[in-house]
Amino acid sequence: MYPRGKSIREGRAVYDTHIDGTDDNDDDVSITVVRSIEEFMRVVTIRSATFIAEQDCPYQEEFDGNDFSASHLVSYVGNEPAGCLRIRYFADFAKLERLAVRREFRNRQMGTKLMHAGVELCRMKGYRRIYGRSQKDLLSYYENMGWKRLEGTPEFYFSDYAYVEIVFDTEPNPKAIKLGADPYVLMRPEGRWDRPGVLDRSAQRSVDKSGTWRS
Repeated sequence: MYPRGKSIREGRAVYDTHIDGTDDNDDDVSITVVRSIEEFMRVVTIRSATFIAEQDCPYQEEFDGNDFSASHLVSYVGNEPAGCLRIRYFADFAKLERLAVRREFRNRQMGTKLMHAGVELCRMKGYRRIYGRSQKDLLSYYENMGWKRLEGTPEFYFSDYAYVEIVFDTEPNPKAIKLGADPYVLMRPEGRWDRPGVLDRSAQRSVDKSGTWRS
């Protein structure tokens, strides 16, 4: 259903395979969760090149006020930003949207890999149902990845394209983050719950009974 290959760094989740400082000549595909303003600007650049430049989407419709309430994934070829995906979270479903891949990287199954990474990130958060939308003429692309058209829903229109609603049903990751998890795990950077973060290391400092840090 979803591609697996050398782009999945051994021992790392599919949504956390990019390693900073990768050789620019490396031809491998990697993906990471956006965790900084600089990384988010790469998302802006990719979406601007794809949706605004190629599809004539108005700026205010592309950047719709939802970007700072979402998670974003960025894919790379070597160290070059190549694609992106936005994920938003609701009570009983997550939504994958704004899938974009730069024109020069569209022969690498980049979109499929980003969708797979997005699904896996949602599974790690415990979601069973993932929602999306497809341009009507691209529905078969998503169906080949296991998505289905949401029953009983009509096509709808925005930004000059016809869309249909789609869903992907799955099971949570057996190691999904839940209430009762180690509190240090819940403080770690998004998508890097499997290894200690800066606040884990801060716990090595001692604290007096008043709660004041001391050396």
